[in-house]
Amino acid sequence: MTKSFPFQMLLIGSVSVGSIFFARVTAAQNTSEIGVGLGGLSYKGELSPSYQFRNNRPAVTAFYRKDISAPITLRASGLFGMLRADDRNVKGLNGSITPQAAYRDASMKGNLVELGGGIEYNFYDYHNREDKVHFTPYVFVGLAGFFANPKTRTSTDPALEPQLNKTGSVISLAVPVGLGFKYALSTHWNLGLEAGARKTLTDNLDNIDGKSRGQNDLVGNPHDQDWYFYNGLSISYTFYKIRCPDNNQEKGKRKGR
Repeated sequence: MTKSFPFQMLLIGSVSVGSIFFARVTAAQNTSEIGVGLGGLSYKGELSPSYQFRNNRPAVTAFYRKDISAPITLRASGLFGMLRADDRNVKGLNGSITPQAAYRDASMKGNLVELGGGIEYNFYDYHNREDKVHFTPYVFVGLAGFFANPKTRTSTDPALEPQLNKTGSVISLAVPVGLGFKYALSTHWNLGLEAGARKTLTDNLDNIDGKSRGQNDLVGNPHDQDWYFYNGLSISYTFYKIRCPDNNQEKGKRKGR
């Protein structure tokens, strides 16, 4: 698997953007959203050393967002989707299957459920109907827990079956980070587009932990952990809370007249 340099850059960027908020205090928005989304779930690990779009399988999500200021939104979400990967799709520079993938000739499929929370930074106040800008790009970072039930099989070498023919379950943590785009269709309805990566704290999402050995070599990569990705479209509904003016402030204004 590749090193986690892209993840580190996204995380640093998200923290840097978030620090802008703390230097610029804005008024509370008093809005919240509930929404659902449909997209694709993909995996990166021993059986898919890099992100492969062809590995995307259907996934659905539901979320709740709460604006605590113009740029900052807190969110809680749930995600359910299917996982899939196949060594026969791992190609080298010459277009043929890489030697390790050909040696294993394994495939994996299963389901994944995620529950998580995080923080979003919105570049524009797209909920403000008095402004002409009714959209915003955003970045997010969070923490999630997930459960997966991968089923891994090999079809060529019987000697590899003890290491690769496994059905297991995994419960672990992941760090979601990514970016998206929100567009206010109307006062209440919003359309969203999001792409995010999840850096897991396990190397067993595919039942291959990088320690098992075949007859001649390691079956997996012991130097990195697994990832999964979600990208999709969403629709949400915004609730507005009407703020009553503070009585003490109103009294102060009257006295000053």
